[in-house]
Amino acid sequence: MTAPVPASATAFLANIPSPDQGVWYIGPFPLRAYALCIIAGIVVAILWGDRRWVARGGRKGTVVDIAVFAVPFGLVGGRLYHVATDWHKYFGPDRNPLDALKVWEGGLGIWGAVALGAVGAWIGCRRRGVPLPAFADAVAPGLVLAQAIGRLGNWFNQELYGGPTTLPWGLEIYRRIDPATGLSDPIAGVAADHTPITVVHPTFLYELLWNVGVCLLIVWADRQFRMGRGRVFALYVAGYTAGRFWIELMRTDEATPLFGIRINVFTSVIVFALAVVYLLVVRGKREDPAQLLGKPRPGEEDEPEARSDDAPAEEAAGGEAADGERRAGGADAAEPEAERDRPEAGSGQPEAQAQRANGDGESRS
Repeated sequence: MTAPVPASATAFLANIPSPDQGVWYIGPFPLRAYALCIIAGIVVAILWGDRRWVARGGRKGTVVDIAVFAVPFGLVGGRLYHVATDWHKYFGPDRNPLDALKVWEGGLGIWGAVALGAVGAWIGCRRRGVPLPAFADAVAPGLVLAQAIGRLGNWFNQELYGGPTTLPWGLEIYRRIDPATGLSDPIAGVAADHTPITVVHPTFLYELLWNVGVCLLIVWADRQFRMGRGRVFALYVAGYTAGRFWIELMRTDEATPLFGIRINVFTSVIVFALAVVYLLVVRGKREDPAQLLGKPRPGEEDEPEARSDDAPAEEAAGGEAADGERRAGGADAAEPEAERDRPEAGSGQPEAQAQRANGDGESRS
């Protein structure tokens, strides 16, 4: 719990205000900011992931098809992890286990979302006949950007913040009440007034900014080193967990402790180590674009035009790929040269054709 801060102590600070409310009603239907932020993040991740997938040589729409499996699995996994690690909020005296189903009130663990979402993505990749590591690399920047967008939902919910602070960017926390009953309602209520009950570290904002930085890092590294085989995704995981480690230590919301330390701190360390090991062990060129084509949809062309956001770099290298991989169709590039030395049918050179058939050398006129 954080100690109340007198209004006079914060009057001169340029603090960050919290929203008056995070839920609005359209008739009987609630419009929740947290849910809208999660949906917006998912849309951004899918659209950007699809664009990156096409640029790497895949079919347009493949990411959307795989997301049909990955997104529901990810939401379920994220909620299961949250409930498992914060079980005391839903089970025990004076608790309602059915509250565990109320995803719209916040509470999605990224670890469970990624783990079970990967299972859904694996199913989708198998159905479309594409490699999972390549898919993970394509969607990695969109995923971490989606996490940044989702953190705005925590701002509306007045959750995931740290201890008291006097820093200019401290977050003002207001007392919210249910207008109909006057009872405290931190999630769905409305701010009673704009007098903060405390000013705290906006750890949700720290994570939001960190995620944007990780997004920029992996986009740069991917273009610079032409990463593939799941290494872009591993860099995203390593970058995210490095930030989550120190941010988690600052948070003061309730969490399950392990040896007196928040359990997500241990999870961050373990997942970070696994991601770094993957980056060090896995090597090889980026996947051939032909591997990313997969199975066509009904009525779709067998081979869409191969496109790449790295084409200028290859042209600058004299038409040869910087990392030695071939573009789609590149295997047939030598055919025209062979055709030049092959006489046309009926060309009137039977002796030359006989010599060539016997391997005696090139024909001469």
